[in-house]
Amino acid sequence: MKNAGNNVFPIFDELLQKTDKEELLKQKSFTVWMTGLSGSGKSTIAKGLERYLHEQRFLTKMLDGDNIRVGINNNLGFSEDDRIENIRRIAEVSKLFINCGVITLNCFVSPTREMRQMAKEIIGTDNFIEVFINASVAECEKRDVKGLYAKARAGEIKNFTGIDAPFEAPTNAAVEVNTAELSIDASIQKVLNYIIPKIENN
Repeated sequence: MKNAGNNVFPIFDELLQKTDKEELLKQKSFTVWMTGLSGSGKSTIAKGLERYLHEQRFLTKMLDGDNIRVGINNNLGFSEDDRIENIRRIAEVSKLFINCGVITLNCFVSPTREMRQMAKEIIGTDNFIEVFINASVAECEKRDVKGLYAKARAGEIKNFTGIDAPFEAPTNAAVEVNTAELSIDASIQKVLNYIIPKIENN
């Protein structure tokens, strides 16, 4: 540790900024917000992005229901108010990561434009990249790896997006990926083509 001399920790005079962390990590930080129906391929694509970016020595954090609903949001249900609060907290957590220079890869249905706009306003327009992982209800039902659509059709899950709750598709997403037409690799590459220049613009 370097000698601080006679100064009493000047960090208290001025906190380090996002740009300081980006300079340290040699990357630009932002949130890639992937929205789409359950089963559309959000998490699969995010895992591919995370692995590639890690191999290129970029620091990322993937956020999805698996690590959010069991932790910071484990007291929330699936009512309309709880879903809004879920997205609000995710956006606030993302903002903290961004301010530390970390790229966040977010995978959330976030079914309404209002929810996504709220997240964008919290995170900041310049730090928010909306990616629409586009797959129809019929296509997602074919996959249904978790059996959620079957349960929703049977009435075991209420207010399930795409079945008895609406999904409002983005009208101006930065990237749209149709996973019924593109392979996993091609889907990952399409997102990378958009975000890599932004990460390296340092």
